[in-house]
Amino acid sequence: MTVDMAGGGQSLGLPVSPIRNHARVSRGLGYVPESSLSFGLYGRMFRRLDPYIPDDARIDAIARLMREPSGAELDGKIPAGYTYVGQFIDHDLTFDPMSSLQRRNDPDALVNFRTPRFDLDSVYGRGPADQPYLYEMVRGAEGHRFVIGNAKGEAGGVLDLPRDSRGVALIGDPRNDENVIVSQLQLTFMLFHNKMCDWLTANAAEYEAHRNAGEGVFDCAQRLVRWHYQWIVVHDFLKRVVDATTYKDVLRHESLIPQGEAVEQVALRFFAWRHQIFMPVEFAVAAYRFGHSMVRPAYTLNSRVGPLPVFTSGSAGSPRNEFRHLGGFRRLPANWQVEWRRFFPLGDSSDLQHARRIDRYLAPPLLDLPPELAGGATPDLARRNLTRGARLGLPSGQQVALAIGSEPLDDEELDLPGKGPAPLWYYVLREAELHDGGRTLGTVGSRIVSEVFLGMLSADPSSYLSAEPGWRPVLCGSKPGEFTMADLIDFTGFGVTAQSSPR
Repeated sequence: MTVDMAGGGQSLGLPVSPIRNHARVSRGLGYVPESSLSFGLYGRMFRRLDPYIPDDARIDAIARLMREPSGAELDGKIPAGYTYVGQFIDHDLTFDPMSSLQRRNDPDALVNFRTPRFDLDSVYGRGPADQPYLYEMVRGAEGHRFVIGNAKGEAGGVLDLPRDSRGVALIGDPRNDENVIVSQLQLTFMLFHNKMCDWLTANAAEYEAHRNAGEGVFDCAQRLVRWHYQWIVVHDFLKRVVDATTYKDVLRHESLIPQGEAVEQVALRFFAWRHQIFMPVEFAVAAYRFGHSMVRPAYTLNSRVGPLPVFTSGSAGSPRNEFRHLGGFRRLPANWQVEWRRFFPLGDSSDLQHARRIDRYLAPPLLDLPPELAGGATPDLARRNLTRGARLGLPSGQQVALAIGSEPLDDEELDLPGKGPAPLWYYVLREAELHDGGRTLGTVGSRIVSEVFLGMLSADPSSYLSAEPGWRPVLCGSKPGEFTMADLIDFTGFGVTAQSSPR
């Protein structure tokens, strides 16, 4: 353990592996102010609530309740791919934002940590000027495209992230190579940018219609990719995981002038900041960790590979483990390209896998993390999350429920050993479990996640919601006015059919 200088407690420390991953504490998270002030990268959403700090015995007792029962039918209704869209979003929000966008808008971003944004910094990195090895210029075309790699032993048929001679991915954020599913998702967004550049280059009328003053093909494509991604975050991912009542209460459609066209307006009740938006620890350390309960014990990657766990407890680098898990930080094995119809609703849904429902249970692989992810701390993810919440002095779930005007779950509903407060993370999961059978988050989880997502988007002057609140996706989705992850994948042509390359 290392000393947490924020308040004399203990943090979980840093893992042995130098590669960033979920075991590594995000910069700034160990230094959340305990005062009522809100500043820095992280802060508190409910500053007036007292911390609830369970002791180790209480944490162990709760963690023991969170192991997924053997043989239980726990699948929900959300397609399995959205579990990893959630992970991808998390990496985007917590990426050190020294990006090409920030460098243009704010030179101080080179040395200071600025606001978390949905701007795909985890994909674009610092841009082609500062990280040219991520990009290439295509002969006869305008704008930089991402360099794309090939799977091990393949020559053009199966695509992988670009890698160096050691197999290390050359991407904006190393965490997006943490497992095969999220690495193929990262690759999909890189191909989305490349296809957007091709579309703008081939359609002069579309380019002129959608470019802003002074934008070249790369800048126009980057902005449109970001805005379509933001649309997916709000209208596809968020809409699936939070309850409909809260969603409509936070994201409202109102006309700015009488009889005018309705635009999207954000109404926040509990997430507030004075000078600069911050990442609330109630979100980062509790509410947004609902995705851990959605992880399946195993996934079928394509018609040849799976079902396999995301990782095994043994070292991922061990040769005997290479084909026994979907862990990352390695070259994609031959024939392992993802078939996205198994993860998102694309055409025939007979092979579609579903995420676990949102409840208090975690799949066995998450309770025995491999050394690369566990670092020097406990390999049990339930204990890790509960311990981190205690170290950061999060309020109890009941306190937050009362603060937002919701009736708290009682002791019988919480189903904890003994009576008393519930850690916020556990409370969010148990509330979801009791709310509509875990199909979405409950009241507390929905409120925190909705307000943070939409608050961050509205605070970003370069987001579609701030810059052009009446904007709609310029690419056609499967339904008029909609654009989903399935539509994005279909536009790229990647992973749509078995072992397919982009069209």
